[in-house]
Amino acid sequence: MTSDARISRVPAKFSGTRAELFWRLVRGYLLMVPTIGLYRFWVTTMKRQFYWHNTSIDGDALEYSGTPLQLLIGFLFALAVFLPLYIALFYLSTQVGPVVLAGYGVVVALFWFLFGYASYRGRDFRLSRTLWRGIRFDQKGNAWAYATRQFLWSLLVVVTLGLAYPFMSADLWRYRYTNTWYGDRQFGFTGSWRTIAGPFYRAYATFVILIGALVLVGLFTQGRSMALAPLLAIVLGFGGFFYYRARESSRLFSEVHLGAARLRVEIKARALALQFAAYLGMLLVAFTIVGLLGYLVALAVQAQFDFTSLAGIARAGWIGVALGLGGYLVSLATLGLMAEVYLDCGYWMLVARGATITGLANLGTVGAGNEDTALAGEGLADALNVGSF
Repeated sequence: MTSDARISRVPAKFSGTRAELFWRLVRGYLLMVPTIGLYRFWVTTMKRQFYWHNTSIDGDALEYSGTPLQLLIGFLFALAVFLPLYIALFYLSTQVGPVVLAGYGVVVALFWFLFGYASYRGRDFRLSRTLWRGIRFDQKGNAWAYATRQFLWSLLVVVTLGLAYPFMSADLWRYRYTNTWYGDRQFGFTGSWRTIAGPFYRAYATFVILIGALVLVGLFTQGRSMALAPLLAIVLGFGGFFYYRARESSRLFSEVHLGAARLRVEIKARALALQFAAYLGMLLVAFTIVGLLGYLVALAVQAQFDFTSLAGIARAGWIGVALGLGGYLVSLATLGLMAEVYLDCGYWMLVARGATITGLANLGTVGAGNEDTALAGEGLADALNVGSF
């Protein structure tokens, strides 16, 4: 690499902290209670503003122009799509025999197809409301075509026991990025299945060989060592996942370019593993605190009510229902909060801080594009919980 190339390499920066995001989310989750969950659209907007506004390239931060009202309207549009599906599921629950199996199979396939459509439309919504240096991003292409690609590729991956995954991943990345625009300039993608084939098939082969070896050892020892098999499978599975996830993200992101401007991303597997370990540790701490608080509440009311059984909770009336529902919601909120702070935010940090761009000066002539005002796509993504951030 020449000295000029090194000088022109501009690193991306992320200035946000987990503590800042944590307290923002706590406030947002608390406000969801009196608003019966409607405040989540404001929480989503707040999260995106946090991520976007703390991510900068060459000293200029990203901007997010979306509003909570746009998300709410989009979600209402999505209800019109999902209401017939929920009615169909209710009808199938009253049937018996082959009709149920066939019906559930069709509904599950339809949901999976809509998952691909929603993910593409949701990405379109987020990009069309993302600006850098006053220029708006956008995504063109066809969401139905993308959903069809993902659905058919998924079937092939299942049939080949996962061996076709590199082909699917590279093809979907290419479709997304060759249809991504920054102002009037189109992104490009130079990767292929070969970009990630090595890491994927090494992780795949290692996992299969080691599991096969464990089975053989178990057979020769008459099952005495098989008690360790599940633990080893979990450890090997997570190790292989972190190894492949780091290399897939690094290599595929590094194949993205915008004219002469090229992106390079480097993510370490151990960094992914450490953030997952931090997530598990904080989840343990959080649930310990929640459990202790629940125990103290139970001690305070045990003289009046019996909460050791469902019947006892039912006899406690609205107090029992409120405590049971409150405990359930607090548990869900704890899971979501820890995942957002340590997994989602952690991954964003790794990508942003591991990214550098060369040829950035070539973007000085990019012209502005028009704003995409579509709403329904993000509503479908929200309803299916598709995509992060």
